[in-house]
Amino acid sequence: MDNPKIDRVAVVAVSQNRAIGSKGWMPWDIPEDLKRFKLLTRGKPMIMGRVTFESIGKPLPGRTSIVVTRDKNWSFDDERVIVCYDIESAIQTADETALRDGANEVIIAGGAQIYQLALPFTTRYEITEIHGEFDGDAFLPPLPADQWQEINREDHENREKGPGFSFVTWGKIT
Repeated sequence: MDNPKIDRVAVVAVSQNRAIGSKGWMPWDIPEDLKRFKLLTRGKPMIMGRVTFESIGKPLPGRTSIVVTRDKNWSFDDERVIVCYDIESAIQTADETALRDGANEVIIAGGAQIYQLALPFTTRYEITEIHGEFDGDAFLPPLPADQWQEINREDHENREKGPGFSFVTWGKIT
């Protein structure tokens, strides 16, 4: 299922205690992170779980949402939403959509189960590391150190309000 023309990029914000969500949303407010998410994902197919999609509430502009769910009765009436019932078909659908649309990346957009299931197919992580610990109900497991290496870091420490953060790119070791 490897497609050398397509990078599969997980985009996620994570706190120091590995929290990525609380009650269906992020437990912090960092506008720079949302801007970066938009920049990284626009024009690319996005794979996400049903709960993540429902927390957003609608397809995001300029992106096809590929929603993974075990619920065979779940649907969403919009041509920009494709439903898949396992990660393998979601990856294949996302790759085909990216090639059709002229994109060279597929976005893995969460939640925690989707990041875990997609890990073998993921080629890069774009992580916003939140400098602080937050209560959460969804957590990102650490990346296996022998399979991933940090390739870029951009620190943002001094903010008027809210925690500092770092934009970090991780590449898969081949």
